[in-house]
Order: sequence, then structure tokens, then C-alpha cells
Amino acid sequence: MSLIVQKYGGSSVADLELIQGVARRAIAAKNEGHRVVVVLSAMKGETDRLIRLARSASPDPDPRELDSLLSTGEQISTALFAMTCQSLGEKVKSFLGFQAGIITSGPHCRARISSIDPARITTELAKGRMAVVAGFQGIDRGGDVTTLGRGGSDTTAVALAVALGADVCEIYTDVDGIYTTDPNVCADARRMDRICYEEMLELSSLGAKVMEIRSVELAMNYDLPIHVRHAHSPKEGTLICREDPSMEKTPVRGVTHSMNEARITLTRVKDEPGVAARILQVAAKADIVVDMIIQNTSVSEGGLHTDFSFTVPLPDYGRTMGLMGGIVSDLHAESVVGDDQIAKVSIVGVGMRNHAGVAAKMFQALASENINIVMITTSEIKISCIIEKKYAELAVRCLHDSFDLAKGDGEG
Repeated sequence: MSLIVQKYGGSSVADLELIQGVARRAIAAKNEGHRVVVVLSAMKGETDRLIRLARSASPDPDPRELDSLLSTGEQISTALFAMTCQSLGEKVKSFLGFQAGIITSGPHCRARISSIDPARITTELAKGRMAVVAGFQGIDRGGDVTTLGRGGSDTTAVALAVALGADVCEIYTDVDGIYTTDPNVCADARRMDRICYEEMLELSSLGAKVMEIRSVELAMNYDLPIHVRHAHSPKEGTLICREDPSMEKTPVRGVTHSMNEARITLTRVKDEPGVAARILQVAAKADIVVDMIIQNTSVSEGGLHTDFSFTVPLPDYGRTMGLMGGIVSDLHAESVVGDDQIAKVSIVGVGMRNHAGVAAKMFQALASENINIVMITTSEIKISCIIEKKYAELAVRCLHDSFDLAKGDGEG
């Protein structure tokens, strides 16, 4: 008898009719002989509503109290799901994060799961019942309710699946799998049957919104298969799993883009040891994540100088500009300039490891559309370029076409 953890996102449980649909799906899996644990997000729009309510009460809500409020969204959906299953004749018990033994560490509103004791869930499964668990939440060692940040229900589901020794974690959402690119941008986007953990990690970190990156990391560490499926369709989705040779037949398997980027440049900074560290330490102390970094060195009468550029998430743009403006004189730099009209477009594929000319093909494709590249960064299985924001969707389509991603690649 296999053990399956099913996770349903907010759009899948947006109203009572949809909750009834996913309840029937979970019950059907149980009737097929599986042991089933269900993890739920809050109903669609509920977390945003609660955030607005909190900010109406206080312009700067206390994080502890905000977590206490936000956790009620999942409490509602899990209770309604359990009631619905019971009305359909199925035995089920709902659990909040702390009741499911989920212990967290780290700050409120973006805590991390540190351990899980699933004893209560195991007991229910042994009795032949289903268990439904509130995603996105846990409890810290001080006894306070915590939340895991956006996408945290994915992490809850994968972590529970690992703790329970599940055979697979099924992520049900409003799309039927992982696509070669965003279908809303490129009509020729193709659903992939399988994708390896490394590719999914890159796609998630570079802008793809289907999977939360921490959940993929956890699944990879424990070799747990994740099946991404549509919540209201019987079709097979995409299996996220370990790499196999068929995935290396083509160099590029996905294109993604992010509009959530901004670039900061300190001009004519002295090119000497320690300058880059001083710049980036300022951002680090403010908890600002720096992504791409580039510097251009030039020689003048005053010696070597460099223009030092880096990218940050768009919401941190204004704050970062202020911080960099505060150290311009200390660094004897000429000025600080910024650009919030940029985007990042990326190609991803494990086949890049053994295929030559991938970068040249990418750059030629962008050049053919007269798209200028501002910054470039690479890893073993990805190439990312910063371009003007207005060309982002055009860039995605031309790269998707250039690498023939609408065609099948023999992945199975």
C-alpha cells in the first residue's frame, strides 16, 4: 500500500464547489488502496485579504501577530475540506501545522521547517483515515505560530512526504504540469513529461512560478518524486525526478523570464581589493539579495577605476539606491545610477554540459530581434541575460523558437 501526499493550492480550493471536487479526488485515491495525506493552502485570495486587513489595523504589523492572523487562512480550508469529506462518508481528521508536529526556526513570516514529528498523522493513517494538514505554517520552539512565506504550502507538503516516507508528493495546481516556457507568453509552449530536480531548481529561481524553490531542494536532497498535476483534470502532469540520460539529448529544455529585477551601478569606483566586499556588505546587512554582478575596469590619470553593477529584486530597488547613495563618497565613486526597467531572460537544460555553442546561439537569437544584452551570468546548466523590460516576452518567444522547444525531445 503506497503513501501519497497531495497538496492543493489556493485556486484549487477557492470555493466550496472546488473543495468538493478535490475532496472526491483524494477519496478516490484512498479507494484505490493508497494511504492519503492532503496538504492545503488558504482559499484563493484569502491570504491577500488578511494582509490588507492587518495593514488597515496597523501600517507596520507586528510579525508575530501577523503570523497568527495569516495562519487562519489554512485553518479555514482544512476544516472545510474535512467537513466535506465527512459529508461524503469518508473518515478524515484535520491538523494545523503544530498539531502535525511541524517545528520551525527563523523569523516570523519566513520561517523554515527544522523538524517534523508526524506521529499523530501516522496514527490516523493506521486507523484507515485520511489526514488533512494546513500548509504554510508551523510552530517555533517558543510555542508561537509561524508561517513559511509565499509558496510555503509546497514546502509543507514535501517535508511531510519526506517525514512520512511517502512514495510520491503530488502538487495539484491550476496548470497541468511544467511547461517549456510560460504558455501565457508563448502559444507553442509544451508540457514536459519529466524534468530533473536541477532544472526545476534553476527554473524556479529564475522566475518560473509553478514550484517553490525550497520544496524542490528538499525533494532533491531526499530523492522524493514530485508529480505536478492539474487539480481538476485526470491527465498526467510533469514528474520532477532525478536526472536520466534522455534529458541530456537537447541542450535547452526551458526558457523563463523575470520582470522582478532592478540594476544598480556605482560609477568610477577605485579598482582595488576590498571595494566589492564593502559594497555588497551594505546590501547584505540590509537583508537585500544580490543576484548578478559585473564590473568594467578602465585606466585613467587617477589609476584603475571600475563601474560596479549588480541586480536586486525590484521591491528592494529604492532602498538599495538609498544605501548605495550613502556610501558613494566613502568609496570616492563618481555616482550611483539605477535602472528599474529591466528583465532577466534565461535558458535552462542539463544538456548544456555536453553541447557546445549554446551561448552563441542564444545571443544570436536575441541579436536577430535587435535585443541588446546588458548583463550575462551562467552556471553549468543555465544562461541568464539582463535586457530591457519591454523586450522580455519577445525574447522568450524567440529563444523558445530558436531552440525548437515546441518539439518533443525524446524525454518519454
